Amino acid sequence: MADSDLEELRKQRLAQLQSQYKGDAENENSQKRKEEQARAQEDAKNSILSQILDQPARARLNTLMLGKPDKGKLVENMLIRMAQTGQICSKIGETELITLLENVNAQTQQKKPTVKFDRRRAALDSDEDF
Repeated sequence: MADSDLEELRKQRLAQLQSQYKGDAENENSQKRKEEQARAQEDAKNSILSQILDQPARARLNTLMLGKPDKGKLVENMLIRMAQTGQICSKIGETELITLLENVNAQTQQKKPTVKFDRRRAALDSDEDF
């Protein structure tokens, strides 16, 4: 290989590495921005919840989040939506939160279909054939 060919290969490789480095840096920046946005949303959610719930109600909601995270997120989002639309005028106490949770439980516990198995029909034995 001639020196000019070798120099050309070095330049191409250098350009490739530089473009790859820029791509990695952009990915890191976009990831940092996403993390910051998620953190900001979490902080906003927590501030809204602290404004609309008193301390015992907030503790009950946190306990619910530990035991049943799906239901806790559902109630959390519902409370935030209610606060944003102006349906909540004052701070919600623990008793109001309990009634709200009972209403949510009543709505989510719809009658589940049941399967009945008739054992008399299934009790046919092939051993009884004489």
